[in-house]
Amino acid sequence: MIIDTHTHFYDPSRPQGIPWPEQDDETLPHRALPEDYKALAVPEGVTGTIMVECSPWLEDNQWVLDLAAQDPFIVGLVGHLEPDDPDFAGQIARFAADPVFRGIRARLDPSADHGLAAAAMLIEQDLQLDTGMHESVPTLAAHFPELRIVINHCGGIPIDGQAPNPEKLDLMRKAAAHPQVYCKVSGMMDLRSTVKPAPTDLEFYVPVLDALWDLFGEDRLVYGSDWPVSDRSGRDYAQIQRLVTEYFSARGEAAMEKYFWRNAKDAYKWIDR
Repeated sequence: MIIDTHTHFYDPSRPQGIPWPEQDDETLPHRALPEDYKALAVPEGVTGTIMVECSPWLEDNQWVLDLAAQDPFIVGLVGHLEPDDPDFAGQIARFAADPVFRGIRARLDPSADHGLAAAAMLIEQDLQLDTGMHESVPTLAAHFPELRIVINHCGGIPIDGQAPNPEKLDLMRKAAAHPQVYCKVSGMMDLRSTVKPAPTDLEFYVPVLDALWDLFGEDRLVYGSDWPVSDRSGRDYAQIQRLVTEYFSARGEAAMEKYFWRNAKDAYKWIDR
């Protein structure tokens, strides 16, 4: 079983169009729908995906839930909601009524009332938070030990084949000290690699992968492809997955199983469909 916890879908042929990506963006496919993704991922053994919403349009969360209603391959949605929206509570209650809705991607500010309130609402609904690595993550994790947090895209650590920046690792270490904080090993080739086309040699990525392994261990690292943004790496889906398979398979079958789906089950509580 393989659950890809980071994909994006969009369809510019919809009557309302799309807010992302830009129409003239030639680095991404013209459209990205479940059938397009499955044509690439299923041959690599992927059995389901958690879609992460990029669109700022509220109703695009519903659009993905409607896609999921027609295709059980979508086991979860990490929605796009604004924590400072006056109707955030109503929006969370509305979307959480659908078991496919698993959380939101946002930057919650624990020094702001709306950030504290949003975190409390996520916990109340048993939802999780996807976020980037920033100074407030350790504070948020300490304040809300019941909130499952998934740091996206290797915590933003640049990958250049060398040992990662100690300051970046120190912040990650503070976040990793909290047992409910996970890290998504995603975006390595398209977002984190400083070289394009991204190298396909595992050794280029090992310093960062080893650092993440040391911080989060085998129980709190999860798989994400970042498709179709991954196309910007100059590499295809199979090459991206092959890289992490090579790394985690060397850690043993149990570790690979945790990385590819068991840890995601704990972090997202995605549903069997």
